Amino acid sequence: MPVHIPRKRFGQHFLVDQGVIASIVEAIYPLPNDRLIEIGPGLGAITRPILERVPSLMAVELDRDVVQRLQKQFSPERLQLFEADALQFDFAALGPQLRIVGNLPYNISTPLLFRFADLASGMRDGHFMLQKEVVDRMVATPRSSDYSRLSVLLQWHFHMELLIDVPPEAFDPPPKVDSAVVRLIPRERGAQLEVNEHQLRTVLSAAFSQRRKMLRSTLKPLFSEKELEDLSVLPTARAEELSLEDFVRLARTLTLND
Repeated sequence: MPVHIPRKRFGQHFLVDQGVIASIVEAIYPLPNDRLIEIGPGLGAITRPILERVPSLMAVELDRDVVQRLQKQFSPERLQLFEADALQFDFAALGPQLRIVGNLPYNISTPLLFRFADLASGMRDGHFMLQKEVVDRMVATPRSSDYSRLSVLLQWHFHMELLIDVPPEAFDPPPKVDSAVVRLIPRERGAQLEVNEHQLRTVLSAAFSQRRKMLRSTLKPLFSEKELEDLSVLPTARAEELSLEDFVRLARTLTLND
């Protein structure tokens, strides 16, 4: 079979380190009855060992050449391929309790993460390879420099855990950045975290719009200083100092004010 040349426009970096591959598959721990779908199977580095553990797997792949290669290696009964853009693909149509895995193209990783946030209710879990910098932001805690709008919104949807750090030399071609594998498990939100998502996004966008400014400035269009104080939020605090619960409390009040 001809050698596949990685395509820059698809952000292709193929995982080749067998030790890393084994660690990822072990972290996923696929079982025969799982409804598994892989995003960007590429040359099958993770696809193959997963299929050693389960009878079938679904996969979404944009590169037509890669799709044709995989079709020659796996029967459609074992690997059901969807030639599509993961950003446009209708994951919800595949049913509930999806286990989504993938080495996500770094150039579209953030919009994909927000898509998964919208899919959270239909997911069982997710295991993704991402740029390490993005994973650090995802799992960041308040008062850290990596804590951001992305951190808060994804932590509202998911429990997240950084699993494996992956160096550039684990790929062909090596990317110019470090990578990491993160696990996402949809959060069962109790009453404490129940809020309208649109209102939460509105508060987060305003609060983190100028992260070095105090909340009395960034949230001025939404709350007066007294309203912030009444909600136990210091007007002189900055967005990175607030917890997920703080942002939910603010967003709830904004909903009542609308």
